[in-house]
Amino acid sequence: MSENSMNKDGILVDVQHLKQYFNINVGPMQTKPLKAVDDVSFAIKKGETLGLVGESGCGKTTVGRSILHLYKPTGGEVVFNGRPIKGKADINMLRRKATMVFQDPYSSLNPRMTVSDIIGEPLDIHRMYKNKAERRERILELMDQVGLNSEHASRYAHEFSGGQRQRIGIARALALRPEFIVCDEPVSALDVSIQAQVINMFVELQEKMDLTYLFIAHDILVVRHISDRIAVMYLGKMVELADAAEIYEHPLHPYTRSLMSAVPQPDPNVAKANKRIVLSGDIPSPLNAPSGCPFRTRCRYAADCCAESMPEFKEVASGHFVACHRLGEID
Repeated sequence: MSENSMNKDGILVDVQHLKQYFNINVGPMQTKPLKAVDDVSFAIKKGETLGLVGESGCGKTTVGRSILHLYKPTGGEVVFNGRPIKGKADINMLRRKATMVFQDPYSSLNPRMTVSDIIGEPLDIHRMYKNKAERRERILELMDQVGLNSEHASRYAHEFSGGQRQRIGIARALALRPEFIVCDEPVSALDVSIQAQVINMFVELQEKMDLTYLFIAHDILVVRHISDRIAVMYLGKMVELADAAEIYEHPLHPYTRSLMSAVPQPDPNVAKANKRIVLSGDIPSPLNAPSGCPFRTRCRYAADCCAESMPEFKEVASGHFVACHRLGEID
């Protein structure tokens, strides 16, 4: 896809055939590739939120880190605003325009740094101010944007609650005025009462600053609340992608259907009629992934063809992509 067509379509992040393999020691002088992300493709439009869901260990976080080149991708290509990310200059550009909010607000903040220094660190690295007064003004502006008081600037991270710590992490992520933020399970470590506040803040910041998100989570209800589209991963592969309402109301892949059946229903009549689809067995190890479709060992619709080849990730309806050999035969 050319740069002109990319910009015309309004796509900010284009991920093509992304692969991230890690060599794991399996014996004396022996290694085996762990395929954390295996041939994943998707695009995110400017101002959009793409939710990425799946079980723990499916490769969600690795996708986010590989896009930002915190891990050097094993294969594939990441294109940001029409520019392929290949060399050092491209990565430096990407680091100014894209950033990450980490899952654990306890371990992602330096306990030896004040809030002011934590938020100001990206400004220091990229020299984004002329003098100390301008630096302090920018830090206080960021704190105000995420609901922190100016008197918090001289305190340390351990003096704050989990929700406040995550706000510090979000302020740090906003420091360079990025266009794109990878949100790696940013509310999973927080109390339920605080989760809604932080999610609403993400929505408000997106509207004010025209931000684009990749929102990674295992809680599909949280993802539905904030996402325009939802992508589902299983064992390093993308299995379904569609608009949030479409994937919630009409899931097509057997794995997605299982996830949706586990979502609590507030209406007792709906909850009673809803049949839970319980998967048999455990998720296989990515070191010894099944041949063909990775989900076949837990799928009640699996046939011989599912073991022979990985189904193509194709568009089956407008904007609705699925990877399943048995799609037309599933009731």
